[in-house]
Amino acid sequence: MSKHSFPSLAALGNQLALLAVVGVLAYAFVDQLYFGELPCPLCLMQRMGFVIIGFALVLNIRCGAHSAHYGWGIIGGLVGMTVSLRQIFLHILPGDKGFGATFLELHFYTWAFVGYIGLLAGQAILLMLPNRDVRSRSWFANTVVILFIFLVLANLLSTLLECGLGPCPDDPVVYTGWIWLRGKFGF
Repeated sequence: MSKHSFPSLAALGNQLALLAVVGVLAYAFVDQLYFGELPCPLCLMQRMGFVIIGFALVLNIRCGAHSAHYGWGIIGGLVGMTVSLRQIFLHILPGDKGFGATFLELHFYTWAFVGYIGLLAGQAILLMLPNRDVRSRSWFANTVVILFIFLVLANLLSTLLECGLGPCPDDPVVYTGWIWLRGKFGF
């Protein structure tokens, strides 16, 4: 692909799918830091599903399209979708207010389920496209990949500060790992 040529439809699809994953992870992270809503263990597992999809898309963008990359993305989507469906079923009873805040009157775990369906459908469509030339080093692809890696590292650090090295609390209200670090090292 030359420097000024337009990327193939498959390349653009992979980049836009990764941008969607970056958007989901960024919004979840902003909600956590700005609004102070700590993610529950099921929420963290849903983030992991999006991370797995994102890594599969990064592999496509950097190394070229391969069925194994799409396979990992589909597995990540299925696992994340199952976890989000589990959380939906936990709060489906009448009168249950659900866990956490809502966005457009749906909880984030419901939006995660919708996002997984969209990403799985997108990956299925990308698998069917004839042009498999998806490698890209364009400024857009580089920016999205760097943003994704930054968000993964930030979420990893945030999870360590929230949970420490042990299991995460079911209904987190404080950063347990941060409290442990402050007590252990006195800062």
